[in-house]
Amino acid sequence: MSTLDRIVERWNLQQHPFYTAWSAGTLPASALRHYAAEWGAFIGAVPAGWRTLGEDAHAAEEVEHAALWGEFAADLGVEVRAEPEGESGRALVATAQRLFAEPATAIGALFAFEAQQPLTAEAKLQGLNEHYASLGTPGRYFAVHADDYGEAAMLREMASALPPPQRERAESACAEMGEALWTALSGVQEAAGC
Repeated sequence: MSTLDRIVERWNLQQHPFYTAWSAGTLPASALRHYAAEWGAFIGAVPAGWRTLGEDAHAAEEVEHAALWGEFAADLGVEVRAEPEGESGRALVATAQRLFAEPATAIGALFAFEAQQPLTAEAKLQGLNEHYASLGTPGRYFAVHADDYGEAAMLREMASALPPPQRERAESACAEMGEALWTALSGVQEAAGC
């Protein structure tokens, strides 16, 4: 297990109470709506990290994924906010923008998200299908990401090729982004009153 993987495990979003409630079907539909509107600004920031790494094809794919997130929100009857309402959501977007601006930190910050996305997407899709089918959202965003481990593998390889000082910066950025993701999700949960 790489150092980046160990860092991500400390901020394992699968264990976050918001996602465990989603998987159990105990999350109110209003919380899903708030999450869809609030989290979309972060999803829209992800392409910038890939552009910083010179991965324009991945960046273009992430732009398409942001559009899928917009569909998810629309299916729930909300729009993605250009800027999150919550302080922790705004902090997440600001952290992403700062860390995505430089290659070493972009590697670590993207890894914190991309390494977790396949498992969280699979769990969220299953939760939608089992507990929230009446909401009418097909969850295409989550279906696309449920088995997409390629980005994490690519970022892990990029990090291992960095010289030690840059690798340490990537690891620090991974930890910072992991904490920002967890904190923003807690903010969504709190704002949704669950």
